[in-house]
Amino acid sequence: MQFLTLSGKKILITGASSGIGQDTAIMLSKLGGQLLIHGRNEERLSKTLSMLEGEGHSMVLGDLTVDEDVERLVKAAPALDGLVHCAGIIYPHPIKFITRKNIEEAMNANFVSAALLTSMAARYKKLARGCSIIFMSSISTSHPYRGGALYVSSKAALEAFSRTVALELSNLRIRSNVISPALVKTPIFYETEAANPEGEMDKYVKQYPLGVGETEDVANMVAFLLSDNSDWVTGINVTMDGGLLIGSK
Repeated sequence: MQFLTLSGKKILITGASSGIGQDTAIMLSKLGGQLLIHGRNEERLSKTLSMLEGEGHSMVLGDLTVDEDVERLVKAAPALDGLVHCAGIIYPHPIKFITRKNIEEAMNANFVSAALLTSMAARYKKLARGCSIIFMSSISTSHPYRGGALYVSSKAALEAFSRTVALELSNLRIRSNVISPALVKTPIFYETEAANPEGEMDKYVKQYPLGVGETEDVANMVAFLLSDNSDWVTGINVTMDGGLLIGSK
């Protein structure tokens, strides 16, 4: 087995302004990847860019729910060895209050934007032979929660899309896989912790045999799936939950 390296690989990562996307971008740069990072917030995306190791990195600002911004990003990209979809939103809505607008917003942010970007990258021949595509889903598609109907549904659509991508693009040795993390210590985790009574989050954290995940845990899996070490891995969904589902009742 060869040492894991991304040296010389050109990789586009969305949602790189914070959280999993930001820390993944940093790790990939340390492994030699040449990154094109994307996000909506110029200040935060610029900060990510400044934290990357190595040379040849660049950034593109835009909103992936706007078709013109997606096309502009694709045209700015080189032939890609890796495409990592980290952009998305958490959208809590009880079922009885869901509107058509809510559905469209959730699906556009979490599914349509990633599907359209992938489709357009293929159409413009921006996915190099052997390219690895990674979609970021959630353990909630198999372990749903109250109020999560729209978020869970949008991520489930993404998982189905990834399997079809793996099938359709296999003639070019293009791989497509999904990573489904459980609770990870992102800015959203800490915001939720601060907004709840002291100790409230502990009852959730205690459900994890190996503890709550770190962003670096997810980034490690992304790096593996982008590397040549995983060139016979496609069409799968990697659950990363610290043992949560094993111990769930």
